[in-house]
Amino acid sequence: MTSQSKCAYILASILALLFLFEDDREFDYIKGSPKGPEKWGELKPEWAACKNGTMQSPIDLSNARVKIISQPEIRNYKPSNATLKNRGYDISVSWNDYAGSIFINDMEYRLQQVHWHTPSEHTINGKRYDMELHMVHQSPDLTVQNRIAVIGVLYQIGRRDEFLSKFKKSISSLIGKKGEERELGIIDPNDIQAESQSYYRYMGSLTTPPCTEGVIWTVNTKVKSVSRDQIKLLKKAVLYYAKENARPLQPRNDRDIYLYYLRYINELLIIDQ
Repeated sequence: MTSQSKCAYILASILALLFLFEDDREFDYIKGSPKGPEKWGELKPEWAACKNGTMQSPIDLSNARVKIISQPEIRNYKPSNATLKNRGYDISVSWNDYAGSIFINDMEYRLQQVHWHTPSEHTINGKRYDMELHMVHQSPDLTVQNRIAVIGVLYQIGRRDEFLSKFKKSISSLIGKKGEERELGIIDPNDIQAESQSYYRYMGSLTTPPCTEGVIWTVNTKVKSVSRDQIKLLKKAVLYYAKENARPLQPRNDRDIYLYYLRYINELLIIDQ
């Protein structure tokens, strides 16, 4: 085989591998891409909600026209065995056993996994933050209409996040390795420190395909801090098409947005007394 033939063979092999790599990608975050956010709803029939849904997420959470709610969330998490996974489009931590629950309107939603988006998907009064953590919960009751509840925690550049720092070594070992996992041992969800004196609540959807609607969203108004290096590591770990894995904002479509504000509620209670 001549040197020219060898070069042609190597080039063909590389192109073939790239084709397989591209074919393995179900969706991406690249604007204008055939598999980008604008096209998600056309890629599979079961993803139609990404295009045709009327309660899609994320949205801008504006203080204008919010409704005040007085019922706080009950959160009860516990340490459990967890697994870190590079899903290609994000890094996730899933709990293998029961890791606690939240209760919304007296309904239990059990914590399943958390994952990160950089930058944030939701915005507050038009401001986008540097990172957003999603805590995904599911009701064990199969008859419940809205079975999924997600808590969104926003972050801006500052001090390192202690919860994310626990996984630095494991994430580093998964850079570019879509589908690979690392066992983490016992991880306590309480270390996320997701408590907030106030939060937004609205009905939305998953922010990745299939964009399933009927998701109960809770987004904390309290903004936590994350270091620039931690965000760089998350971006480095995922594949190139998900370096900025935030879905564009979706129309509000006159949906109600509720605001729970502990100080406001306490003031009302004092007045009532």
